[in-house]
Amino acid sequence: MAEHKLDRLSALLEGLAPEVSLGLAHDVCVQGSPQSGMANTLQLFFLTCGSAELKTGASAQQIGAPALIAVHGSQPFVLHRFTAEASCRLVAAQVRLTGPVATLFLEEFAIPRTVALSHGEPALRLAVAMIESELAAPRCGQPALLNRAGDILFIGLLRHLVANPGAMGGGLFNGLADPRIAKVLVAMHHRPTHPWDLALLAHEAGMSRTAFSTKFHETMRRPPGKYLAALRLAMAQRAVELGKGLKEAARLSGYGNPSALSRALARARSPTPSL
Repeated sequence: MAEHKLDRLSALLEGLAPEVSLGLAHDVCVQGSPQSGMANTLQLFFLTCGSAELKTGASAQQIGAPALIAVHGSQPFVLHRFTAEASCRLVAAQVRLTGPVATLFLEEFAIPRTVALSHGEPALRLAVAMIESELAAPRCGQPALLNRAGDILFIGLLRHLVANPGAMGGGLFNGLADPRIAKVLVAMHHRPTHPWDLALLAHEAGMSRTAFSTKFHETMRRPPGKYLAALRLAMAQRAVELGKGLKEAARLSGYGNPSALSRALARARSPTPSL
């Protein structure tokens, strides 16, 4: 019997619940500044030809087309294109993440990421080509087509980042790129209320407890218990934001009781004392 292939992204996508909106950026220079309501948003830009410079803080990056640029919605930036021809379109997408895992996911974009599309994920190239064609010559059913193309685009981006996590020093994409750690992450995201402990997680990974704990910490930049706690807290916070009571939020996120959740929420709201 063929072994079931691990699906590394379905549980993550469910926890992100992305809403993608698309359009064209007509200006040669695009500037972003922190705005209310953008904390759970990822901004994507597709450079179709020519070149551009991305400035964030004191750093500047030269980018050649075709390329995708991903910037955290709350990060100030300046994207300047050096080709102003009408045929060189800059496709812009705003990905609003409405699910509970948004905060953990967006940690991976503390630094903007760029993806060269010439040899990238096929689904990513297909979505970009489809979006370009539709925006250049609108036809019947355009809103529905763009909605679906936006979803394909986002999934293609995730696939590429899992296959090419980059030198970020660990994190979610590095974890999903490692088959053993990915099995544990998928299990956590699918079953966050399960009474996970170190032994169960290590068994899920097919490793000894010591080896798993070390490997997870190195790959994810935090111990497995802290990642699970952050996941459960994010789910609980989202449930509370949606108007669910503490009892229901605790049940959905795996907290033992509402009192434990209430204490965790209070700690999360308290500022970290300076040293």
